[in-house]
Amino acid sequence: MRTQRGCTHSGSCSPGGHWCTRGTCPINVPSRLSSHDGEPSRPSCRHLLPTDPPLKEQSYAASPVPSAGGRSCSLVLPVWHSQAHSLPVKHWPSPQTGQVPSSTRYMSQGKHTEARELMYSGALLFFSHGQQNSAADLSMLVLESLEKAEVDVADELLGNLAKLFSLMDPNSPERVAFVSRALKWSGGGSGKLGHPRLHQLLALTLWKEQNYCESRYHFLHSADGEGCANMLVEYSTSRGFRSEVDMFVAQAVLQFLCLKNKSSASVVFTTYTQKHPSIENGPPFVQPLLNFIWFLLLAVDGGKLTVFTVLCEQYQPSLRRDPMYNEYLDRIGQLFFGVPPKQTSSYGGLLGNLLSSLMGSSEQEEGEESQEDSSPIELD
Repeated sequence: MRTQRGCTHSGSCSPGGHWCTRGTCPINVPSRLSSHDGEPSRPSCRHLLPTDPPLKEQSYAASPVPSAGGRSCSLVLPVWHSQAHSLPVKHWPSPQTGQVPSSTRYMSQGKHTEARELMYSGALLFFSHGQQNSAADLSMLVLESLEKAEVDVADELLGNLAKLFSLMDPNSPERVAFVSRALKWSGGGSGKLGHPRLHQLLALTLWKEQNYCESRYHFLHSADGEGCANMLVEYSTSRGFRSEVDMFVAQAVLQFLCLKNKSSASVVFTTYTQKHPSIENGPPFVQPLLNFIWFLLLAVDGGKLTVFTVLCEQYQPSLRRDPMYNEYLDRIGQLFFGVPPKQTSSYGGLLGNLLSSLMGSSEQEEGEESQEDSSPIELD
């Protein structure tokens, strides 16, 4: 009995090379490989062993099937073959067992692009058949490839990551780990909050899932003020009280300003007030809080501290509706109007004031740079 060409099951192939008789590894699918002994060659039956040489068939994809003894074989089939994905999905191996030889070989050889493309297409295939765990594992491997190769951020890569995120089970812990790692990579791994474009794509996905709180968070870290406003309109009309229509946009505008994103703050306010069915055309508006936000945006453009101070004093009844408003305004005053940050001293009375004045001038230059990038307010 001779061994079929490309089959590692030595001595297990039937005469003529049509069948591998080891276990349930059927080498019986016609292919377009070169002829062998006058007969059409069959797809290669390959055990997934560490000693396997690298696959050379660049135009072929592995479709795994089970074999005897609990081991898995993969039929190397042409990607265009009609039977390439006809086997039951439950028999496919999981990436957790290390049965992704082609991608790991590519990674070990430094071929990160080829490995990433293979793992991305494999993840999409697993997602399409409901194999969430295997698909999530491959998605994490895609991120690992991006990290090891130190790939520059590109729109196509961000779109691929957002696509994988959208296909994951919203309640799976793997999704939380994936998005955290993806944002870290997109931000350059320097502690930044992530690329604005990726935040926008994540926000749109979460919006479709009606996860408005998480969507609002990602919109805040994107540059899509209009998309954020449209989401807030839907959020307010479907989940909020009619008496709180002004509070939805007020919180978003104040948080955008705390992040020094003045343009998005203006866009989200204008779009929200124009499209919300419960808000009459303005300004001025019926709701005092909306008038305050309108005046605040004008004051930010002017940069006059006296205007900002009088504005906050006059609208205190409206600002008391949410205790966080004054926290936001303290930060906005520091960023746009030169208000010094609040300082707490361990010494009281005259001695404390004297020490604060003496130490303030020496610490001012050191504090300006840190104050520029740090925010004491948690934006939920």
